[in-house]
Amino acid sequence: MQPAPITKYRPFPPVNLPDRQWPGRTLTRAPIWCSVDLRDGNQALAQPMSVEEKLEYFALLVRIGFKEIEIGFPSASQIEFDFCRRLIDGNLIPDDVAVQILCQAREDLIGRSFEALRGARHAIFHLYNSTSPAQRRHVFNASRQDILRIATQGTAWVRQHAAALTAAGTRVRFEYSPESFTSTELEYALEVCEAVTDTWQPTAAEPIILNLPATVEYASPNVHADQIEWMCRHLTRRDRTLVSLHTHNDRGTGVAATELALLAGADRVEGTLFGNGERTGNLDLVTTALNLYTHGIHPGLDFSNINEIREVYERTTRLEVPPRHPYAGELVFTAFSGSHQDAIKKSWAARDPARPDDPWDVLYIPIDPADIGRSYRAIIRINAQSGKGGVAYILEQEFGYSLPKAMHREIGRLINEVADTRGTELTPADVHEVFRQEYLERRAPVALQQFKTAERDSEVTCVAALTIDGVAHELTGQGNGPIDAFTRALAATALPRFEVLSYAEHSLGQGSEARAVSYIQIKTDRGQTLFGAGIDTNIELASIKAIVSALNRALAR
Repeated sequence: MQPAPITKYRPFPPVNLPDRQWPGRTLTRAPIWCSVDLRDGNQALAQPMSVEEKLEYFALLVRIGFKEIEIGFPSASQIEFDFCRRLIDGNLIPDDVAVQILCQAREDLIGRSFEALRGARHAIFHLYNSTSPAQRRHVFNASRQDILRIATQGTAWVRQHAAALTAAGTRVRFEYSPESFTSTELEYALEVCEAVTDTWQPTAAEPIILNLPATVEYASPNVHADQIEWMCRHLTRRDRTLVSLHTHNDRGTGVAATELALLAGADRVEGTLFGNGERTGNLDLVTTALNLYTHGIHPGLDFSNINEIREVYERTTRLEVPPRHPYAGELVFTAFSGSHQDAIKKSWAARDPARPDDPWDVLYIPIDPADIGRSYRAIIRINAQSGKGGVAYILEQEFGYSLPKAMHREIGRLINEVADTRGTELTPADVHEVFRQEYLERRAPVALQQFKTAERDSEVTCVAALTIDGVAHELTGQGNGPIDAFTRALAATALPRFEVLSYAEHSLGQGSEARAVSYIQIKTDRGQTLFGAGIDTNIELASIKAIVSALNRALAR
């Protein structure tokens, strides 16, 4: 970091708006929501979604209740084009849902985009070009007038191409984004938006959407709100304009900036589930919508099964929702602090079950978890019973076991079953004992007596001595490693066939006496998927013990 005084960075200039109105307002209704997961979120993935995954994600967004969904950039690639056609040709778009596509202000790309939209019932054409001084100087080497001409010419091309689609029965709406709006001079941003509106000629029945993006979040949320209020005041056709927001999260205040900008007069919000997007991400729609809900405003989106939504999101994007993520994180309804646990229990007990609609007032819990499909059990039980995340936390913090994430659900379920059977809260020692008995101490019906390997020409040969149901066996096998060789050796027995799905290991303790712990997930030929764990001073032997552990657990079932 640069030492003080800092000359490398400058404060963002404030907006001259001494009579700003937004600080005294209160939100009373939800905005129009537009999901950009399938475009803005998808383009930010290390491994973009397949077409089948995008179809599943689109169906999820429809179930949640989104009526405007940006599905991609069909002029950018054949995959994007084909996905748009798949939705339209497969009649997969409900009549009340508008699909939105993004396009630069170039005639060839505009024409290609309209080809992708043929046959759609309701489409939003989202046109953009960058307007900020830095973009004009470094990227386009263009004057203000040049940039304005790009915006109006692009709009004219959209009008021209839209005519045929409209004549064929498609409702075509228009959205324009002066990209990098928040770092553009306000007077110039207004000039461009007014010129685009002049070209498009919206009506009160079919308003233009002016999307004012915080493409990069440079300013604090109050400055963003001032920018939006200033624009709302100065637009000459405000009654024929939907002012839309598209905040990013570079300063970590995307949600706050959106909430204040809604107070400032915006009508519409673009974002993604859980905030996925370029760099630090887009606006988190789940958080924004449920923040409204906790203030008594129904967002018009259904997050009553947040667990399912999170599962689809994590599986298709290959991203993880952080454990402390508002509303959806594994640990947000788990209190590890004893004083918090006590306050939660007492205030929860004070609620009258006969009056479920009374104002929610449980300490430390701003929303009833049941409203979003979360479990009460995760709240009222202490650490050891606070769900899979809490159990994994105890095993790691107290005993040093860093379980693979996929194993959390399995051990969490086991701990909850034990707690339910006993009817008491479990201590960390109880949790550890259940873990040891279930994974580390299982020696029947398969018990490992000895295991040796030899390597030659990159092939490993193993010799394993073990008992199965009390009968001694000596097995040999060859493979590309000890685990593969042992798995092949077991194929000569009557034990269930299985494949190894995942492997993880780490050390327990430090120094020369440290032991290794191995976690192996298998899938049997009957479709059982489960973990085993093994500990030994030899990492190779720890992994073999983990396979035996998994096998014994499979046989016990």
